[in-house]
Amino acid sequence: MDAEDEVTVGIVAQRNNDRAQSLATQLVDALERNGVAAAVDDETGAAIGERCVSVAEMNGFDLVVSIGGDGTFLFVAREAGGAPIVGVNLGEVGFLNAVAPENAVEAVTALVAERHETGEIGGRAVKRLRASGEGWTLEPALNEVVVHGPKRGSGGGATIDIRVDGQRYAESHADGVLVATPTGSTAYNLSEGGPLVRPSVDALVVTQMAAADPMPPLVIDNTSELTLTVRDAETAYAISDGRNRQRLEPPASVTVTTADDPVTLAGPPVNFFGALEKLE
Repeated sequence: MDAEDEVTVGIVAQRNNDRAQSLATQLVDALERNGVAAAVDDETGAAIGERCVSVAEMNGFDLVVSIGGDGTFLFVAREAGGAPIVGVNLGEVGFLNAVAPENAVEAVTALVAERHETGEIGGRAVKRLRASGEGWTLEPALNEVVVHGPKRGSGGGATIDIRVDGQRYAESHADGVLVATPTGSTAYNLSEGGPLVRPSVDALVVTQMAAADPMPPLVIDNTSELTLTVRDAETAYAISDGRNRQRLEPPASVTVTTADDPVTLAGPPVNFFGALEKLE
């Protein structure tokens, strides 16, 4: 195989999951038998004794395989979202992970064959959200951006003004406001009473969280610009995918838009309606 044809695959296994680590070993063996360079994440490498790199280093790989649940996939997308990602589902539902464990080797080797034949690995581009304010920008969110007061519950909210392309949609004292992608509509958004959105729909969802004077959740075009202005609180937070966090000092405004850099989901599409049947 010529150097210019070399393919490199990264494999990230869910932490402290023996089944995920075993599957990572199977994938490495199958890929290396076919002359494909494979590397696992640092923690998996320490557990199974394979070549390892940081997940961030996989950003330039031809393909990254996420083995675990949606949480593992979100982590991989955050660290290595510049590479096509295929998810192997070890979780209960798996809205981001389309491949069953028993089909993982076949699916990954098929994607590598596609790369050899066409020069690239295709997939579906999934848009992310970017939250920014004065002097700061959070890492892009695949699921949702949340702006909330100092804590949930009594005495912990804030007054939040919501504007869509400069026009006011709602203003109320609330625990917070959540802006979700279609991918994230099945996650935090759903638990807050927001609607389900099929992943192929180009939209965003705006959902208030325990608002005193609530408006119904709003579905808007994903080209819209949202401005969330927080008042009447000592402190507040903007959070991307439940992990990356920016402390706010109200009054403060957060701008939420679609990010310029989507994530590419490789492999077969997720059976959205089949996954919905697994929701409790």
